[in-house]
Formats: sequence, C-alpha cells, structure tokens
Amino acid sequence: QVQLVESGGGLVQAGGSLRLSCAASGATISRFDMGWFRQAPGKERDFVAKIRWDGDWTIYGDSVKDRFTISRDNAKNTVYLEMNSLKPEDTAVYYCAGQLYPRGEYYDSRNYDYWGQGTQVTVSS
Repeated sequence: QVQLVESGGGLVQAGGSLRLSCAASGATISRFDMGWFRQAPGKERDFVAKIRWDGDWTIYGDSVKDRFTISRDNAKNTVYLEMNSLKPEDTAVYYCAGQLYPRGEYYDSRNYDYWGQGTQVTVSS
C-alpha cells in the first residue's frame, strides 16, 4: 500500500514562492502518474497539475499554468510542486495523488487511487 505525505506548505506573501514535496513510502511510485490537487474552504477539490510516470509529460490547470511546475525524482520516490508568483486565490489545502494506471480525465480526482493528507498553503495579500 502506498502512503503519500506532503510537506512544504506554509504562509507566504502574494508574489512569493513555495515548493511542495510529496514523499511516497510502502511502494515505489516510479510507474505511477502523479498529480496535485487543491481544495479551498467551501469549494470542490480542483486539479492543479499532473506528471506522467517518466516525467516526460505534464499538464496544468488553467489558473496555475506558467506559475507552477510539477516534477518528480523517481530515485527519491518523491514528487514536487514548485509554486511561483503566488496569489491569495492560491490559498488552499494541497493534496498529492497517485494513479495505479492512467484512466479517465486527468483532472477528475475520482481517477486517482492514492492520496496524501494534504498541506496548507496560505497566501496573504
């Protein structure tokens, strides 16, 4: 069973940067596609980014495109989310997610099999 643990969240001013990490244990994620989602209070869980198992393909949500970068280090069993030019509307709990196999729409959280507990990101104006 794969366990995912996010870290790196915190409080940052608008325009600042944060780097989130998602460390996996229990099994290798080197063959899993991995994604990041976020959920603000009172809102649905939204897609942020996804990276293919080999790191050669990525896709982003429209609201974070050109500001966020997803990457992975399979040797370290870890996925990252580099967040730049942060805005107050980026405030949310950020979740790491893994897919046993690619299926369905990449932005649909129901198509992911493993989830971390989340890390809070707060962007002040």
